Amino acid sequence: MNSTPLDRRSLLRYGTGAVAAAGIAALTDVALARPAAAYGWSGNLGQGSSGAAVTELQIRVAGWAADSASQTYVAVDGSFGPGTAAAVRRFQAAYGLSADGVAGPQTFGALNALEKSDGSTAHFNWSEFTSHDGAGFGGGSVGSGEVRENVRRTMYKLEALRKKAGDRSITVNSGFRSTSYNAQVGGAANSMHTYGVAADIAVSGLSTLAVYRIAETCGFSGLETYTVSWQHVDSRVEHGSYGSGSWWWQDGVA
Repeated sequence: MNSTPLDRRSLLRYGTGAVAAAGIAALTDVALARPAAAYGWSGNLGQGSSGAAVTELQIRVAGWAADSASQTYVAVDGSFGPGTAAAVRRFQAAYGLSADGVAGPQTFGALNALEKSDGSTAHFNWSEFTSHDGAGFGGGSVGSGEVRENVRRTMYKLEALRKKAGDRSITVNSGFRSTSYNAQVGGAANSMHTYGVAADIAVSGLSTLAVYRIAETCGFSGLETYTVSWQHVDSRVEHGSYGSGSWWWQDGVA
């Protein structure tokens, strides 16, 4: 278990207005997001397939990494193996499709229904993840383009968590943080928030313990204790170059 310093947060620290507007810079950053058409899947994808379409598929089913608490994740490597097939089957079953592990037209339709025209996902907006100091996706530990892509991947994992939670709404208290804002709120020096691979969330009607337990099945490799008001989730193991390549479930398997 990783002993990386914790990202502590509370409503008092953020202030009552922190969850609201992200500021002019953030709004500008979101407004400039290039519209994206639904992904153009070229044909069925199954075990043995490879390439850019498989990579995109893996991003979208990453939150379906396991049936129960498991320190595993869907590798986003463009190679369709058993882990990807299992995640596809879980996604298909959750959306009432034939769970054969092969991604075809019906699966692609369900996946594309989760994509909005600006590249965000059905139940999340870019503005929910921008830094609360008005920096948008800038000023982080990596460039804004990399941050945006990391946030997009986080959104798809959260779509899976939302579905597993019975389609309950999710509030994002903190997504990406600029390094200066992260320091201001007392975040860890190398917080995953500064890369865009973390989120602090609350799920309507569920305790943080219940959220923690669902997150254990969604491929999240960083989980802060469920004894606080918001559940921290991140994908640190998938980004070893960010300096936190070990699993960190603070309360172990809950």
